[in-house]
Amino acid sequence: MSKFGKDNYFFGSVKVGDRGQIVIPIEGRKVFNINSGDQILVFGDKNRGIGLVKSSKLKNFAMKFFKSFNLDEFNDEEGSDESEEE
Repeated sequence: MSKFGKDNYFFGSVKVGDRGQIVIPIEGRKVFNINSGDQILVFGDKNRGIGLVKSSKLKNFAMKFFKSFNLDEFNDEEGSDESEEE
């Protein structure tokens, strides 16, 4: 693992298996608290590449965003997954 600046990392290279699977290096899983069974969202940009985001990160962001509008349907859910570590 190489660290560049405060929040940028290079975790190494991985091989794509026959079924299109990759293994995220242990260092990357530790830094981003990715555990077995976690759901990962895969985004892509033809010019910049593929990005992976832990779905709980995006859900927590979305909940905070919608709560900022004081919508009752979101404020009732006191963030059922917000206690989940990221």
